[in-house]
Amino acid sequence: MNKFFTRIAGRIAFLAGKPATFILAAALVLLWAATGPLFAFSEVWQLVINTGTTIITFLMVFLVQNTQNRDACAMQAKLDELLRAMVDARVEFIGIEHLTDTEIEAIRSQLEKDQEEMADRPPPHASVGRLLARR
Repeated sequence: MNKFFTRIAGRIAFLAGKPATFILAAALVLLWAATGPLFAFSEVWQLVINTGTTIITFLMVFLVQNTQNRDACAMQAKLDELLRAMVDARVEFIGIEHLTDTEIEAIRSQLEKDQEEMADRPPPHASVGRLLARR
């Protein structure tokens, strides 16, 4: 069931991001608007678009969240592997995504402070120096 949902969610999220999907949705809204005079702009006519968009939005929230969660987990796994593979990397950063917001903010603040203290040293690579100079 999990593999099936992941496959379906990924496919729907992929298709939902296509320009053709946007054009189709816009065309449906225009078609609905054009039929307004035919149905005398009745409550049922309005209910059709309200119900349709509400259902689609409700379902898409879960699909998009599933896709984002999966992407974030894959990214963290890749970053963890890079940290593990680098000789000078601090492997204690592996898994920090499981910490609280306060704990992560404390780590981020300390890293920024450490960087400021190292500002007088030449950067290890010229492109890093250019990036830091833009700040």
